[in-house]
Amino acid sequence: MKLSAHKKNGGYTLIVGCGRLGANLANTLYDSGQNIAIIDKNPEAFRKLSPSFGGIAMTGDATEITTLNNAEIEKATAVISVTNNDNTNIMVAQLAKEMYSIGQVIARLYDPERECVYHEFGIDTICPAVLSTKEIDKLLGVPEAE
Repeated sequence: MKLSAHKKNGGYTLIVGCGRLGANLANTLYDSGQNIAIIDKNPEAFRKLSPSFGGIAMTGDATEITTLNNAEIEKATAVISVTNNDNTNIMVAQLAKEMYSIGQVIARLYDPERECVYHEFGIDTICPAVLSTKEIDKLLGVPEAE
């Protein structure tokens, strides 16, 4: 399925992974007026999207070039990979950055030790373990490390 006929004018944000984070992100960004497409391997995952979600939901493996081409990734202004698998997230992020020259690429990362790999490729990361640690430290009044 090609996306052109379904999108509003302009670029769009492509989200990979329709778990709790991906669905919440898709709903929030769509509600704020952005064009959104979301890809997940499991068609049942899209049940997490709000009934008011009017973006595009595609079933497929975003590590496959065919899926990314069907999603018209080259028209994306941002790609956000938030699957539950670090290897998938890095692969999608690398493809978006290197093959399709997407300017804004963000990947969720569970293993903070891998963060340096992402940064070498110019990929922004969100790491739940690091974010949680910072929030807990803040609640405990622990000063931020420099």
